[in-house]
Amino acid sequence: MTPQAATHKGNATREMIVARAYDIAARHGLEGLSIGELATAAGMSKSGVFAHFGSREDLQLTVLEWTAERYALAVIVPAVGLPRGLPRLRAIMENWFRWVCDNPDGCIILAAAHEYDARPGLLHDRIVDWLRQLRLQLLKAIGMCVDTGELSRDTDPVLLAFELFAIAQGLHDARLYDADQAPQLAHRSLDRLLASYGAPAVSTSA
Repeated sequence: MTPQAATHKGNATREMIVARAYDIAARHGLEGLSIGELATAAGMSKSGVFAHFGSREDLQLTVLEWTAERYALAVIVPAVGLPRGLPRLRAIMENWFRWVCDNPDGCIILAAAHEYDARPGLLHDRIVDWLRQLRLQLLKAIGMCVDTGELSRDTDPVLLAFELFAIAQGLHDARLYDADQAPQLAHRSLDRLLASYGAPAVSTSA
């Protein structure tokens, strides 16, 4: 086997391990990510898993990054292609709602925000950094809406970003006990919230 082929095979194996780890973490949380269970799911030995990740924390961090990359591709990238202003802000939120609902076991990062809120350490810091980046993306999109005149000049971007995040987190939690109505309620909440800041009414909700 050539060095290039070996590298390709190693990368493919690592990606497969991370995908299996994601499935486990989605069900049990990052703290519930067991090397033994992961090795069984991947059809490997524990030493084989450790050959790709130096520690359990390294694996947990990789799962976080893997999740964040896929979130960006599913939520942020499609929205950036839309016109600046309300279409882009709405798309971010609607894509986010879809991301939450399309992951039946929930969003690992949103769940981890609860899991690590009182746990200092590298995992806590990475989660906080991701949440701050998301807040900055919302603030930027809100600012564009104010600049285009689609939201009131009196809009408090920090407050609105907080409220938007609260709706997405509420959807994430509500799907556990009201999965049928939760998406519709989230869209209605989004419409009412944006309307309170001067956004034009929408005729229907997704």
